[in-house]
Amino acid sequence: MMEDIQSITILGGHSKSGEAEDVALRLVPGDLVAVVGPTGSGKSRLLADIEYIAQRDTPSGRCILINDQPPAPEIRFDMGRKLIAQLSQNMNFVMDATVAEFIAMHAECRDTNLGETGLEELINSVVTQANRLTGEPIVPDTPLTALSGGQSRSLMIADTAILSDSPIVLIDEIENAGIDRRQALDILVQNQKIVLMATHDPILALLAHSRIVLKSGGIADVLESDQDETALLEELQKADAAILAVREKLRKGERLSGSAFRYAEFLAADSI
Repeated sequence: MMEDIQSITILGGHSKSGEAEDVALRLVPGDLVAVVGPTGSGKSRLLADIEYIAQRDTPSGRCILINDQPPAPEIRFDMGRKLIAQLSQNMNFVMDATVAEFIAMHAECRDTNLGETGLEELINSVVTQANRLTGEPIVPDTPLTALSGGQSRSLMIADTAILSDSPIVLIDEIENAGIDRRQALDILVQNQKIVLMATHDPILALLAHSRIVLKSGGIADVLESDQDETALLEELQKADAAILAVREKLRKGERLSGSAFRYAEFLAADSI
């Protein structure tokens, strides 16, 4: 499926009040797009339109093109060849299986035809990638139901990046997942996925190649970061790294003092 998708295009519909959207946004593999706007502005509606591959038949009136054309029905409705993967805010497993068994079942569904050695390598690859995202290591024989929320989401992101052939990934507020957000996005983009993420996180919004601004249920603008925003992103990332360092101290059970967060010193020493 991946090699079949060269682009998706979002053609504007209208806002809740009927105001027309002047949008024709074409995205290609490796693109990372943030979807921003206040609660109730229509971010989830936009992601749903893309997931549904809307053809002017949703409340927004938008149209989604695949490779510059309306999709064939077998692409739009065939659940077995899912074009779009979605990672939601809340993710918990109810399946009575281990991490390794889950990955093996997914590989079998994808007709990967791996031998025993190949399957073991695949499982190790997915688990290793997942462990780069979470502070709580996962091992292959961990029961799925014992995974924390952050571990579950890390596993699904790694599984989507490595094993899923869905070329388009929709993410809803990855900042609440308790994982390494930047690393998660890097994994998906490096695997040539088209990634759209709804977010309230300024760092994630500025990391994106472009951002879609939603207001009153409609697309109000599509922005790309300028030089000032790129400089701001660098400062925000340094501050974020300082906060993460304090968080890591807490995780290790260390006592914090009033001077634990020294942003200025962090900038100078690159650590606290």
